[in-house]
Amino acid sequence: MKIAIYGAGGVGGYFGGRLAQAGADVRLVARGDHLDALRREGLRVKSVYGDFEVELPATDDPASIGPCDYVLFTVKAFDTTEAARELGPLLHDGTSVISLQNGLDNEEKLAAVIGADHVVSGAAYIFSTIGEPGVIEHTGGPTSITYGEMDGTRSDRAERFLEWCERADGMEADLSEGIRAVLWEKAAFICAQAGMTAAVRLPVGEIRDTRESWDMYRRIIEEVCSVGRATGVELPDGTVARWMEFADELDADSYSSLHYDMTRDKPMELEALHGTVVRRGRENEVAVPMSEAVYAILRPWAVRNRK
Repeated sequence: MKIAIYGAGGVGGYFGGRLAQAGADVRLVARGDHLDALRREGLRVKSVYGDFEVELPATDDPASIGPCDYVLFTVKAFDTTEAARELGPLLHDGTSVISLQNGLDNEEKLAAVIGADHVVSGAAYIFSTIGEPGVIEHTGGPTSITYGEMDGTRSDRAERFLEWCERADGMEADLSEGIRAVLWEKAAFICAQAGMTAAVRLPVGEIRDTRESWDMYRRIIEEVCSVGRATGVELPDGTVARWMEFADELDADSYSSLHYDMTRDKPMELEALHGTVVRRGRENEVAVPMSEAVYAILRPWAVRNRK
């Protein structure tokens, strides 16, 4: 099984390393200092479940890898279209490109470039990042992937990938027949956690301790769920309560990748998250005042950092 990890950062690096440990032929696509370190010292993962290292081919040129059976597509949402244009050398007729990105419209962007037949949708659940070049730091949370065909079928290619995930230690995988709902469920939490920690510029513990802010956190989850249902997605009735319970158990010092990017002058995934919720809310005549507020507060930062 030949697997390319396109964007070998916190998500792609961790899951790619685990699949390599299970025996898959894994190739990494990275850039900059991170790529240089991967080439010199291999992939190093510092995990709360145990550190490990694995030597893997790493490159910034997909043509040097050639066609693969699967591509885990783990770039930031704002790079989706540009990165999709570079996938050609990794594809053959049966290649599956599994998007494990934040946001709600990445699959459509991928399909527009490489064709819908290649695209599989997914969501990654893990708290990990590039701690330093060549080093992935997994700090907690589940280490799982939920993925599936956009039409809800259980395809042979999806089943084969599940078999490889089940061989790997340190990760779990679930093949979903309702992946659209999964994406909206995840977006509901991310929009609340990312939006509030970035807008307030304080960790979730201090947000929880402030009644008005904690209420806004909950209302963002409710808004995203309402928009998702308005688009025809069937979300479980207990989604809001489940995420609030989950957020209540988060480490008090937890922030979000959106806050990290904002405070370090990096491009932000604001449009893929809150921007999409605001736009689709307007399209479906669903009021989303909390999401609009977060979007308005963070939009100047996103524009500034993008420049």
